[in-house]
Amino acid sequence: MNLDQQVVLITGANGGLGTSVTEAFLEAGAAVIGVSRKIAQSDFPRPSFIALPAELSSAEAAGGLVETAIQRCGKIDALVHLVGGFAGGKSIAETDDASWDRMMDLNLRSAFLVIRAVVPRMRAAGSGRIVAIGSRTAIDPQPLLGAYSASKAALVSLIRTLALENKDLGITANVILPGAMDTPANRAADPTADFSRWIAPQRVAALAVFLVSNAGAQISGAAIPVYGRDV
Repeated sequence: MNLDQQVVLITGANGGLGTSVTEAFLEAGAAVIGVSRKIAQSDFPRPSFIALPAELSSAEAAGGLVETAIQRCGKIDALVHLVGGFAGGKSIAETDDASWDRMMDLNLRSAFLVIRAVVPRMRAAGSGRIVAIGSRTAIDPQPLLGAYSASKAALVSLIRTLALENKDLGITANVILPGAMDTPANRAADPTADFSRWIAPQRVAALAVFLVSNAGAQISGAAIPVYGRDV
């Protein structure tokens, strides 16, 4: 799974999962353009890493990000979209408009905007890989998580549609569906949980590298569960 000479754009590159994903791609030999609202070159002090502080809140922002990435590296071989957020604890009847909109913006709209900006570049190049991070609740919804689950389910549909629309050029699109991940934020939110049952971010990172590599070239339109011991 050597990614030498490959340019990978990673959104949410320095988050709880993003740090592991970025490190995995750098270790695989890729040049990584790491995107986050707050990210610095010192976060990953390697010559093959480029930090691009940016938001994905508008079409203009997403388009500008992709344009800057192309200017810096000449191409984008793969997009790994990790931006997302979580809100829960209320029934659908009790969910307010702001919480619903926030989940749709973070988990769906951000993906749509950056994908829409990058796909024409990949089609022009005749190749590309897209990997997004969903959630187990996208296909296994739970009570009190309605807005979150709906946004992740819509993301699965978006990625599967993307795979169909671009199969003519062999551009792949897949979504990973992890269960609860063992990140510092999740530990802080649920300190009494059995962390041994949670998913190690490094496992998700390794799967993302596989899907971007030549080894994953014939996998597209997949929603891949990563549930660990909680199958």
